[in-house]
Amino acid sequence: MIRIQHQARPALSGETFPTYNPATGELLAELPRGRREDVDLAVRAARGAFDRWARIDPYERERLLRRVAELIVQHNDELAAIESRDTGKPLVNARTIDVPRTADTFFYFAGWPTKLTGRTFPVRGPFATSTLREPLGVVGAIVPWNFPLLIAARKVAAALAVGNTVVLKPPEEASLSCIELVRIMEEAGLPPGVVSVVTGYGEEAGAALVDHPDVAKISFTGGTQTGRLIMRNAAASLKRLSLELGGKSPNIVFADADLLAAARAAAPACFYNQGELCTAGTRLLVEKSVAEEVIAQVVDAAKAMKVGDPAAQGTQIGPLISAEHRDRVVGYIQRAQDEGARLRTGGPVDGPGYFVAPTVFDEVRPEMTIAQEEVFGPVLAVLTFETVEEAIALANHSEFGLAAGVWTKDVSKAHHMAQRLQSGTVWVNTYNRFDATAPYGGVKQSGFGRENGEAVLDEMSQLKTVWIGPLSHRATPWPPGGGGGGGGPAAGGGGRPPRAGSRHPAGGGAPARPGQAGRPKAAHPWAPAAARPTAQRPPWRR
Repeated sequence: MIRIQHQARPALSGETFPTYNPATGELLAELPRGRREDVDLAVRAARGAFDRWARIDPYERERLLRRVAELIVQHNDELAAIESRDTGKPLVNARTIDVPRTADTFFYFAGWPTKLTGRTFPVRGPFATSTLREPLGVVGAIVPWNFPLLIAARKVAAALAVGNTVVLKPPEEASLSCIELVRIMEEAGLPPGVVSVVTGYGEEAGAALVDHPDVAKISFTGGTQTGRLIMRNAAASLKRLSLELGGKSPNIVFADADLLAAARAAAPACFYNQGELCTAGTRLLVEKSVAEEVIAQVVDAAKAMKVGDPAAQGTQIGPLISAEHRDRVVGYIQRAQDEGARLRTGGPVDGPGYFVAPTVFDEVRPEMTIAQEEVFGPVLAVLTFETVEEAIALANHSEFGLAAGVWTKDVSKAHHMAQRLQSGTVWVNTYNRFDATAPYGGVKQSGFGRENGEAVLDEMSQLKTVWIGPLSHRATPWPPGGGGGGGGPAAGGGGRPPRAGSRHPAGGGAPARPGQAGRPKAAHPWAPAAARPTAQRPPWRR
């Protein structure tokens, strides 16, 4: 349901849309089809709650966010069941990773409200100059269907910690955990209007959130094409944006690595969460001298992964999110074969649900579609290289730059690769590691902005600079320190306005005209007042 001001409500139009269980194709629920008028209602509620929430005692805000985290822990099994049923991910993953890390995210950001500080600056003149960190206003959070609960938590918890209010737009394919998360936040005691959730389609509810003039920022995770559309639409109101977009991440194995560890990690690096992971290591780059050994181990690991019912014990690969998405992934598999890549294992799985087995291709060339485009499914493309520079060139030969992995025992090589790879995150001798304390985001067509850690606070806030001058103008030198503003009385500088035709931005310093020879030379305008001729002094100093 749409939830606004602690009330569950239908869409104002009365329309609904279906959401399905991807493991069986059966209908899970009919949800309200939120449109522009529903988004406007939620934004007005958020705008009305903003002043109170932004000025609430920071210890109280901290307490409320911590209470949200505690309730998430208490509802772990319930949230995990909802997330697994709605997205198709294995229940064990939702129970041990998605929900606990959602709680961790709220626990982490609960600590920030009492630690948000500004800075002071030793400026020229008798001024006390400092900055204040302030919330932006209403934040629109648009989340994807692969990790809806966890990614919603990253956006919402950070925004709330700074003092923003939030309107959450969950994915139409998997909205249920986001709805439950907002209900839990209401149970924790967050005031009405601070967080709302509007279900619906991206081109309707999502677009309305981006277009709304009272939304100060959009935090979006999803596809690159949608990210470009959001940028164009947000330009009209000059919204702040953070975009975490697609990826085609390289996972690079050098001959000097622990090859068994690298091969064992390469399979889950690509196939975890059915490959529906922005940072999935879908391009496995292996040094040619050890390529066949590594590929054979990866193929064996892929064949051993259990595909099936997400709720069943031992399942490692669940269904893809929808029949449409399964068909798209199968299309990439067919295209890879048509372009000459060799299929070592995997492909679509017959039966109910939207399953694709872990799929491995080798003999892949860099220009092939499977090596360039984001498949967003359990499909691995293996390429080989012979030198460090060739590995770097292959890794960076992509429009994306979200993440990369490096496997080597050579520390110097690891540092060199980390510096040269064009990606927002580099893992060395590990893969797909995340933590609420560590920033995460991409470069190039993988977007901009960061989530998690202290870095996201800059994304969710703005700085205000405050200058406090002396009580008496008599103590203020004229003209004041330059740069950016004038020194006249209106600027608080205590000076006189510039004369017409003056060359100096603060007045004074006009060139001598004929007939002025022999007059006293004017003091330089930066000279102390006592050193100027009497006629040059401001009236109150005569």
